[in-house]
Order: sequence, then C-alpha cells, then structure tokens
Amino acid sequence: MDSSLFVITDQPIETDEVISKVKRREAGAITLFLGTVRELTFGKRTLFLEYEAYPSMAVKQLERIGEEVRERWADTCVAITHRIGRLEISDVAVAIVVSSPHRKAAYEANEYIIERIKQIVPIWKKEYGEDGSEWIGDQLNQVSYPEGRPLLHDLLKEDTEHA
Repeated sequence: MDSSLFVITDQPIETDEVISKVKRREAGAITLFLGTVRELTFGKRTLFLEYEAYPSMAVKQLERIGEEVRERWADTCVAITHRIGRLEISDVAVAIVVSSPHRKAAYEANEYIIERIKQIVPIWKKEYGEDGSEWIGDQLNQVSYPEGRPLLHDLLKEDTEHA
C-alpha cells in the first residue's frame, strides 16, 4: 500500500493535493469529505481546537481502513489526510477522498471511512471555548481523557476491542 495516501500533518491540508492522489482514468467518480472545525457544539462556542495523535500508529490505522475499503468496494482508491495541532474555526481537520468507477461506491466508502477513523484511529482533540478548555477524548466521545492523550496501552486495548 502506498503510504503517501495516508498522512498525519501539522500543516494546512491542501485539498487539491489530496484529490490528485486518487485521480485516475478509470474513475468516473471522486468524492471529497472535509471535516472542518465548527464554532458551535451542543450550544457551546468553540474558539479553536487542538488535535493530537500518535502519528505512526494513526497512519497504520488509516492504512488499515484503506485496506478495508478495497475489500468492500473493489476498484476504489483512497487518500486520507488528518491535521494535528492548533486549528481555527473553519480550518480543515480531515480530508477523505475516494475515487471509483461509479459514484455509489465512492459515496459509501467515504462515509465508511469517517466512521472508522472515529472508531480506531488514535487522534483526539481538546476544545478551547469561552468557558475554558476540555479534552474531548476519543472521537466518538465514548472514552474521556481528562489529563490529555491516553497512554499507549489504552490505545492498544481500544484497538483490540474494535477489531
């Protein structure tokens, strides 16, 4: 698998660059999902976010998701870039691009990918709001990490629970 398709970066995401990774002559569809930083979450105003990750482990999990997609939707090509660090309102946090011969597979695979990222990729965020800051924990908001990022053994445990 081409590891340049799956990237964790602390730089702004260039969507044209991510799209170019999956463009190909046999693709009749390319879907692009952009996850952006929103200002209001459950009525609370967000000022900015900080994303953290274990980059090498996160990339391996993104590659795993890419393999899952190819098994479920033949002839798809996937590229995923997730940003870490401080992100302002409207900044792109994640770009997911899927190309396929037909649109249905591209749409379905793209939706599958964002859900799997939230389930298994070791990325978490801290929200900074008007009333202070709060570690959100895992991306499904099911596991809280009030002191910041989890310990490596916590991540390994979570991965085996989702396998």
